Amino acid sequence: MNFQHKELSDGRWQKLSLAEQFANIGSEISRMIRWQGRDEKLFWSAVERALELFYLTMSDLRWRHRLKEISRLHEVFCDAVLGGSEYNSRLEEMERYFFYYALYSRKDR
Repeated sequence: MNFQHKELSDGRWQKLSLAEQFANIGSEISRMIRWQGRDEKLFWSAVERALELFYLTMSDLRWRHRLKEISRLHEVFCDAVLGGSEYNSRLEEMERYFFYYALYSRKDR
């Protein structure tokens, strides 16, 4: 796979907590919402980066006991990107879900 987040794929991602990993995924979802309907190329670039971060999170062995949850999030995310026909999911709902992880990951800073 040709990673856009090269420094993260080289092992830095495994040093982040799950909350920090989810916060980064949420940042890409925020970018997607910002560009949705305005710039298709930037929108799909953000989708690719979010998928990449999902794959990095799913491959992090520390979260193997949470793989089912992370995989379901990935599935719902893909549904939201493709219009929400399967689960009636929306990107705004995904952004709200991940926002709380961003808050939590910054609580001690």
